[in-house]
Amino acid sequence: MDPFQDRVAVITGGAGGIGMAMARAFAGRGARLVLADIDEERLSQAAKALSEEGAEVAGVRTDVTDPSSVDALADATYERFGAAHLVCNNAGIAVLGPMVNATLADWRITMDINFWGVVHGCQSFVPRMIEGGERGHVVNTASMAGLTGMQWLGVYCASKFAVVGLTESLFRELREHGIGVSVLCPMIVETNLGEHTQQILKKSKERTAAVAPPQGQMKGGVIQPPEVAERVVRAIERGQLYILTHEEQREILRRRAAKQDEVFEPDHWAL
Repeated sequence: MDPFQDRVAVITGGAGGIGMAMARAFAGRGARLVLADIDEERLSQAAKALSEEGAEVAGVRTDVTDPSSVDALADATYERFGAAHLVCNNAGIAVLGPMVNATLADWRITMDINFWGVVHGCQSFVPRMIEGGERGHVVNTASMAGLTGMQWLGVYCASKFAVVGLTESLFRELREHGIGVSVLCPMIVETNLGEHTQQILKKSKERTAAVAPPQGQMKGGVIQPPEVAERVVRAIERGQLYILTHEEQREILRRRAAKQDEVFEPDHWAL
């Protein structure tokens, strides 16, 4: 069965960046779309653009930090299309800065969106997907910062490590139901994530200490969202758990694995 043709794809954070690119890629393969985003104006513009490109699309304003809002998204999806086959929990922000300066507000808003947003998406959709008895796929957006700790990204890393762990477990749990699970772990992608994060933080009632990282702190090549979306499409087709986006990631992950492995060398391990 084609995982996209006439299937229903739900994408949070779908009004821009990687979310919008995934929507276009899925629609190009024949999927029907439900876009979710907290920014109603951007959401309306995104849905209009995709509709003009020939996609069948519904836009639903959604606050992923609110479980009732995500439940309403699921209700709207099933009322409109009768099913959800591809669920992409993609909404996120990037709070940057030294952890020593981070406020509780930084931690709370980051976890509320990046981690709890994924939890709410899984809670609202996965039981219905299982009950529907059809093959499907869940994609949770994490980051390379969810696979290795990074300076100036400690708060962000914590949220994304949680998403990786959740997704690895979900991958094992849903195999028997014929539902695939992937975790998207990109490095630097040319999106408006920084601007979007600042807009979210400005609305916070508590003080945050988020700052821009020093020049040159963020390393790695910059790629465009459509390239990420194509890797997501391929991972769904192949049932891959991990979705990586940059060749540089390979050596970083090898070094991390080597540091863990050397702990078992006799001179480190013997008591």
